[in-house]
Amino acid sequence: MKKIKIVLLSITLICLCLVIPSSAQAQYWQALPPYNLLWPLWSPVLSPPDPVTGIATPLITELSSSTILPVQPALAMDPQLYIGPMGLVPPLLFYNGPTGLLFFSSVYGLNPWPPPSYLDAIGNPVPLTLLPGYSLYPLPLLIDVGVPFLVELANSTFQFAYGNALGIDPATLLTAAQIWGVSPI
Repeated sequence: MKKIKIVLLSITLICLCLVIPSSAQAQYWQALPPYNLLWPLWSPVLSPPDPVTGIATPLITELSSSTILPVQPALAMDPQLYIGPMGLVPPLLFYNGPTGLLFFSSVYGLNPWPPPSYLDAIGNPVPLTLLPGYSLYPLPLLIDVGVPFLVELANSTFQFAYGNALGIDPATLLTAAQIWGVSPI
């Protein structure tokens, strides 16, 4: 009985030694200037792997009012709101608008980026303070905080408000499954 416990303990320790280093190196988010919003490295459509290194690389280098997204919607998380008093807070979804970047939030709907709370008194960006380990925050699950519904609501709102005027085909807007990298059924 004692030998079995020693063997099981040894196997557990070996497994932990193999798992902990690789999980410590896994990054799920990258902060994008100038606001330090978290961009999802876990989304293959928003951060495709580099063909040489295999490391996820964000499609954009900054998230400002003049950013032009190669795919829509893009998703980013405010790390200060990531886990709020009611649990996970839904991500922000981003679209190309006629005069600059737009964002959709579950509270405020579709608005120009950035909101006033991300600017100082004279209109300069106020970067969010990032806690150590922000890149390791767990990714929101597809079923968390009504994400599939949120993406469809945001896409419909964007299409109704701007899509027809901008000539956007609704079929080109990403779905929640595409953002999360879920294979089609």
